[in-house]
Amino acid sequence: MSTPPPPSQPPSGGFGAPQDPPPGGFAPPGGFAPPPPTGPPAPPQQPPAAPPAPPAYGYPQQPGTQPPFGPPTTPMYAPQPPAGAGGGNNDKRNQLLIVGAALLAIVLIVGGGIWYTSGDGGSGDNKNTADGGPSTGAEGDKPKAGTPGSEKPPANPKSKTLFKLPSPQPAEVTSVAGSWLTDTTYIKSDVAKVVGYNLVDGGKKWELPFPGELCGATKHISDNKTAVLFKASMPTAENKYVQCTEVGVIDLNTGKLVWSGNAKGATTGDKPASYYEVTISGQTVAAGGTSGGAAWNLADGKSLWTPKVDGEGCYDTGYAGGEALAAIRKCGRSPNQSVYAQVLDPATGAPTASYKLSPGIDYAGIVSTKPLVVAADVGHTAKNATGVSDLFVVDPKGELKARIPLASGNFAGKCAATEVEKCTGMVVGDGKLYLPSYEHQGQAASGRTNELLSFDLETGKQTTDRADAGERYTMVPLRMDGSNIIAYKEPPYDKGGQIVSIDGKTMKETLLMENPADKATQRAETAFSPEYSEYRYHNGKLFISRTTVKKPYSDTGDPEYLFVSFTAS
Repeated sequence: MSTPPPPSQPPSGGFGAPQDPPPGGFAPPGGFAPPPPTGPPAPPQQPPAAPPAPPAYGYPQQPGTQPPFGPPTTPMYAPQPPAGAGGGNNDKRNQLLIVGAALLAIVLIVGGGIWYTSGDGGSGDNKNTADGGPSTGAEGDKPKAGTPGSEKPPANPKSKTLFKLPSPQPAEVTSVAGSWLTDTTYIKSDVAKVVGYNLVDGGKKWELPFPGELCGATKHISDNKTAVLFKASMPTAENKYVQCTEVGVIDLNTGKLVWSGNAKGATTGDKPASYYEVTISGQTVAAGGTSGGAAWNLADGKSLWTPKVDGEGCYDTGYAGGEALAAIRKCGRSPNQSVYAQVLDPATGAPTASYKLSPGIDYAGIVSTKPLVVAADVGHTAKNATGVSDLFVVDPKGELKARIPLASGNFAGKCAATEVEKCTGMVVGDGKLYLPSYEHQGQAASGRTNELLSFDLETGKQTTDRADAGERYTMVPLRMDGSNIIAYKEPPYDKGGQIVSIDGKTMKETLLMENPADKATQRAETAFSPEYSEYRYHNGKLFISRTTVKKPYSDTGDPEYLFVSFTAS
């Protein structure tokens, strides 16, 4: 397969309407958020109500009636706040984000432009793993219960800034999704390029240009390689909305493009199909979109299967990778369309297990491929804009093992409306699914807090596991580390963020990193939000990066960064 030539001019221009948006469209990026407070928030006029009793968040709930099946909604997946916007924990910020997302969606729809954005909490490494985190053995192997993690507390968890990169300022919203961390290099997508930085001083090790803007990336790594989606050219006055048709594999050690290519769609004639998601499982690279899915061999780009629609109108909408390869497949025509979650043979794309979701579910996400854990909003019952009312645990035979109800609104795991592998805040390991409670009032007069909780994947019941984020902190799990959970704690206005390792058996927390609390550093860190940014932690180093960039609204705000990083000693 051919390697695209580097662009002859520096990248510029806009990120217009993407390739063939799925039904319901993508959620728009941008959004509105207030700046972080410049001082302590004023205490409320009345004493705060007593915090909820522990059983509401930390202990199993009483069993109740399962929500009915019915037509779901396409949730508004709130966009990433503009660079420089505050990331602290307050209700006003959340309300403004939701209102701003809705207003911006109306503007974009009227104007004919549709964009999308989302973040993830995985972590990069140089082996193939389910979460893109450090490998624990042979490729695709999941650590056994009780396996110790590889992340050890440093001698001094108090961190300092490692290096940070000013954000590019394209005229239009542009995707820069993609972030990977190995033992020696941090790799980050930029405007029409991917760049590798050494971990000593942030010096540039290599730069890989692309002929068009990047429009997607996987968090997974296999054989020191990862995959991205990109456009074949930059936008022009004649072709403002370039489709996202190209798939490329990058060698993270050398910064070389191993191969690139595309595939003709089942309904696109001679034109290549458009994609909005790409993933890796073992030696298979798979990309999905509304024209169906396609796959290639990781090493040489050999086609494994191409988009096709069978006699029943079935097609793969998207894939999830890691330890196994899974797909969400749609069959039939609306309103009689069926949705399936399938585990695939990576070499052929043939399903080895298939589970039919209940009628009325139009979209589904995949939290984990091994075991297969599927997320959906059933009957329009998801609360707090999470996009998830239920999780379905499917066994290797394609039979439902357990159903986990999340419609109470007490849980903060989220999934994008139409993208298969865009679920955040949920990690799977040791036979459990870990996720945070929705943030709530703590003991302090101001600020919010939450807890890390879990569900048993065999029974679907909530366990007694509970790890507290602490007063005025909120916690989100990033990935598994053996049988431990690596989590990030979003700080209050006067503290730096923290990385902790939580023992999956005892839920005891070990501090791995605490970032500086000085005003400039704290504001730079909290300009990023866990829901809409990429967090990568490994071996005492933390990188936080954006997934979209745009020219700032004002020249008077805080400096804007593509990424910030910290190191503990």
